[in-house]
Amino acid sequence: MTSEDGTTIGFRRLGHGPGVVILHGGALASQHYMKLAAALADRFTVHLPDRRGRGMSGPYGRHYCIEREDEDLKAIVTATGAQYVFGVADGGLFALHGAITTPQISKVAVFEPVLFVGQPGLEEFKAVISRGQRLVASGDIGAAMASLATDAFDADPRAQAVSAPYRVLGRIMRRPAACRALLSADALLAKGDRVALRDLVVAWEKELDVVKASENTIADYRRVTAEVLLLCGTGAPPLFTGTLDALENVLPRATRVELPGLDHGGPQDQGGNPAVIADQLRRFFTAGT
Repeated sequence: MTSEDGTTIGFRRLGHGPGVVILHGGALASQHYMKLAAALADRFTVHLPDRRGRGMSGPYGRHYCIEREDEDLKAIVTATGAQYVFGVADGGLFALHGAITTPQISKVAVFEPVLFVGQPGLEEFKAVISRGQRLVASGDIGAAMASLATDAFDADPRAQAVSAPYRVLGRIMRRPAACRALLSADALLAKGDRVALRDLVVAWEKELDVVKASENTIADYRRVTAEVLLLCGTGAPPLFTGTLDALENVLPRATRVELPGLDHGGPQDQGGNPAVIADQLRRFFTAGT
């Protein structure tokens, strides 16, 4: 697809039925949600874009802001006829904001989006963002990854409850040298429409400015006309639950569901449980149809 400012938005498509768009999180791409898409493909046509700045899509551009994300989403739903959107983390923020200006979107589901609404843990998260952005800007992507892994593990108690192999990987990822080695190995595997992890971390750094700009914008979401499903894992930290509390107070039509056993990576192929998310989405998107 071509967005309003001329940026190309590439996406994967699979399945048959009503259209669903899946918007990935920050340091991720469409490749990380293939299991979720496959689980929905028996009932829906699933569209998984690489959001701008990554993979099959064009660069952020000089005037990148949340309105560009709105335009990208609008281009996809207009061209495909999709009426349902699911967004994760930053993608959840963009799914909700895009629904304000795209009335064709009738239902939006989000998993642990982040808006700056003064919730507990926000100042610590701002420090995480600033530290990560400085490291990426310095060119030390391995150190940025290690910093992100450390902060995620320390801030989210659910990270300590994942299976043993992922706990071991989490400890390894706290070491910059290990992250640099992983980045080098991953770059060799990045072929075709698979985006290298190094490029995703760089893209994440740019996107964080847009997330920070969400501060003091919660009232805007009163204008969302779509029906909304707010999802999070049980035991989520206040950074995420505070966002959902604020959204519940302003969204005209919202339902909230907490899912046991899921952490912030719940919808992802690696370490998540996409089947649980797919079950919730299937119920939500088919209700009333």
